[in-house]
Amino acid sequence: MTTPPLESCRTSLSHAVEAEILRVAREAPELGQAAVAERMRALGLRVSPSGVRYIWQRHGLETAVKRLQALAESSDRGLASLTERQRRQVERGRLSARLAQAATQDNTGDAPPERARIILDAAAELFSARGYDRTSMRDIAHQAGLLPGSVYHHFASKEDLYVAVQQEGLRIVAARVRAAAAGGRDPWERLRLACEVHVTGLVEGTPVDRLTGHNLAMIGDQAMLERIQPFRETYEQLFREFIDALPLAADTDRRLLRLMLLGAMNWVHIWYREGSRSPRDIADRMVDMLRYGVSARAEA
Repeated sequence: MTTPPLESCRTSLSHAVEAEILRVAREAPELGQAAVAERMRALGLRVSPSGVRYIWQRHGLETAVKRLQALAESSDRGLASLTERQRRQVERGRLSARLAQAATQDNTGDAPPERARIILDAAAELFSARGYDRTSMRDIAHQAGLLPGSVYHHFASKEDLYVAVQQEGLRIVAARVRAAAAGGRDPWERLRLACEVHVTGLVEGTPVDRLTGHNLAMIGDQAMLERIQPFRETYEQLFREFIDALPLAADTDRRLLRLMLLGAMNWVHIWYREGSRSPRDIADRMVDMLRYGVSARAEA
């Protein structure tokens, strides 16, 4: 049985519309369904906004984030093929998806713990990129994919949020340092393992890890410093213990040695460039120089 000419024409037109909508999804993934329908009409192809959405849904492209992700996946460069603005949109979409998932898993009616974690990550990323003074709570809410009121529900002020980022970061890195150092066979190896964790988190960790490391050495606000200082002291106590356990010359100023080592590690984020030495290698060499020295006499 042959296809009637009219039905065949409609089928061809339907395929042409779908192909054109998918082409626009690749070339202009941020356009909404109404804008795409209007573009179709300009080309002489009649389709409603809901028709555009129907075709998007058939291909798993119903949101701008999904269209951007599909575009990135089709490129050998991945997310690097997107513009910076598009990459930020994808990241916000991922955060929103995590929020929605966490909310559906929460049966208490309260905001899920995951939401506070997302806010901390968003705040840390902006504090690192822009600085504390040039970051607003509205900026943080936008970065997290939330309304400002949702951020204020968890943190009463920007200062409270900054302190919370520092507290959480120091808590996490302290736990990692303890766990890593526990595997050391002697005091020098325990120090080396602790330094590897510290430097790696500083340059490759989460936004919270990076901001915490940067600001161990670079907090200029005295009132803020006083609030953060107890958490810093708890963390630095670990390195006091590591340094105190080292077999050193009797006249060694162990406090100065500890401050020198922490200062050197905290400065890595300023000059570190990916592709040269790895964070682990940097930490290992710092400890080796500390242990064996660098002079020709020491080498001999």
